[in-house]
Amino acid sequence: MDFTLLSSPLQGFTDFRFRNAQNRIFGGIDTFYSPYIRLNGKLVIKASYERDLLPENNIGLEVIPQVITNDADEFLFVAKYVRELGYKELNWNLGCPYPMVTKSGMGSGLIKNTDQINRILDRAHSETDIIVSMKMRLGYDTTEEILDVLPILDTYPLKNIAIHARIGKQLYKGGVHLDAFQQCIDNTKHKLYYNGDITSVAKFHEMQERFPTIDHWMIGRGLISDPFLPGMIKNNTFEYPENKMKLFSEFHDTLYAIYSESLSGQTHILLKMYHLWEYFAETFSNPQKILKQIKKAKSIRNYEVAVCSIFKNEK
Repeated sequence: MDFTLLSSPLQGFTDFRFRNAQNRIFGGIDTFYSPYIRLNGKLVIKASYERDLLPENNIGLEVIPQVITNDADEFLFVAKYVRELGYKELNWNLGCPYPMVTKSGMGSGLIKNTDQINRILDRAHSETDIIVSMKMRLGYDTTEEILDVLPILDTYPLKNIAIHARIGKQLYKGGVHLDAFQQCIDNTKHKLYYNGDITSVAKFHEMQERFPTIDHWMIGRGLISDPFLPGMIKNNTFEYPENKMKLFSEFHDTLYAIYSESLSGQTHILLKMYHLWEYFAETFSNPQKILKQIKKAKSIRNYEVAVCSIFKNEK
């Protein structure tokens, strides 16, 4: 069966710089979701959100903007903004699990508020021509919460619902709830996308076998840990290219150069790269040792020496 691979948005990671580098060097992702726009009560688009979505920063990529909000006016404001940029679809995030978001009644913290979800979707479909899609978790406290929302979602012409098969309070810990995801398939008329723990070609095949009707698969943390993964899935191979480290080094160097230009000060640059290495290290033979090397580098010079040593030793 033909299938589509999508990049799940990760705040602070999958911006336009990452998307362009991953697509150019590795490929395999059909559609990228941008990290969410959050307005915090002010109807103003931050410059960083604007840069991320400008068409000239996403040439050759299919990108779908995302918003996180529990307010209809905010949703409509963002919908109008992305339409002006030429986007036809807006994805609504009801999946973010982080306490600073959920305590504000947004992300997965909104799933229990079915009345508010209904009000926002009603206005979104009556006051704008934007195509609406959803990104959700199964709930915040229990996997049953989504079952109360699906009948409401079925009354709207949503493009699709992407479901991360965890609950919000898990964050990214513990396993995915595959039986609960199957319940969603059985209880909605909408097209569902699967998201959660696609971290290898073998895991992808396992999920394909488990859910034969799903043909859209979303890769989140697995894409940052292993940017080769989408291409390997598409080529149906378990083998990495012979020049694996050369390609990975090019990817790192591209991001490092871009972030060195766009971020101010060595502390910000090193922190950004350290967070990326928390994922990158998983591709190497001794992740803990590598992350320790990166963390020990307290200056740009030491960081560059550490990275050079890491790639050299891995070869």
